[in-house]
Amino acid sequence: MNSHDVDYRILGNDIQVLEVELDPNETVIAEAGAMVYMEESIAFETKMGDGSEPDQGLMGKLFSAGTRLITGESLFMTHFTHRGGYGKSRVAFSAPYPGTIIPVNLGDMPNGLIVQKDGFLAAARGTKISIHFNQRLGAGFFAGEGFILQKLTGDGKAFIHAGGTIIEKRLNNELLRVDTGCVVAFEPGIDFSIARAGGLKSMIFGGEGLLLATLRGTGRVWLQSMPVKKLIQALAPSGGNASKESGSVLGKLVGGILDE
Repeated sequence: MNSHDVDYRILGNDIQVLEVELDPNETVIAEAGAMVYMEESIAFETKMGDGSEPDQGLMGKLFSAGTRLITGESLFMTHFTHRGGYGKSRVAFSAPYPGTIIPVNLGDMPNGLIVQKDGFLAAARGTKISIHFNQRLGAGFFAGEGFILQKLTGDGKAFIHAGGTIIEKRLNNELLRVDTGCVVAFEPGIDFSIARAGGLKSMIFGGEGLLLATLRGTGRVWLQSMPVKKLIQALAPSGGNASKESGSVLGKLVGGILDE
């Protein structure tokens, strides 16, 4: 199924809003609860699945929706369609936490795009959203990040969101080490794995955690400066960022002792 050709604009700076402009009978799909406002001729319907395979049977829809539950997303998606007879109509969406909305053209990515499990915001109807398992089991067992991801494929526009500032990097058979929570998306030509942060001293006192994500290969990578977990930690009453050692094993041990 070819994706609908939607127009859009991104409003704001730190807490952005995506406004999608639809022609009659055009549809955009979005995560449940992402809608901010919609004009009068926009109708919405909650469905199982992304609608990329309209002839899919009930079992197929249940399987597709079930894979979304594995990634921690809602079982349903919301489809917004311009039901008016003429002109254009608009619907807007926002991310669940402050950050940046990134438009991507899946038509330029024949192998699709791998996205963190909570990174998808909206897309033109016809975009297929499937589950992607990282073959490196250590990504799930040791880091808790990067094992179960989403894969977006299609030929239209899709929109993902990131916390804080977004950084796009192009790797040319190179290696990049990143905080495990800072990876937003990457092209399939990139190998995602988990490595130790360094020696024992660095792991205990460095404040960078025990493990780092390792991205290796050729392709584009999108990173975020403020993952939602770091944002929650920074706002926590215990003052998770009170010292440089707060993210280290020693800092957590000391904090636990002082809290008792």
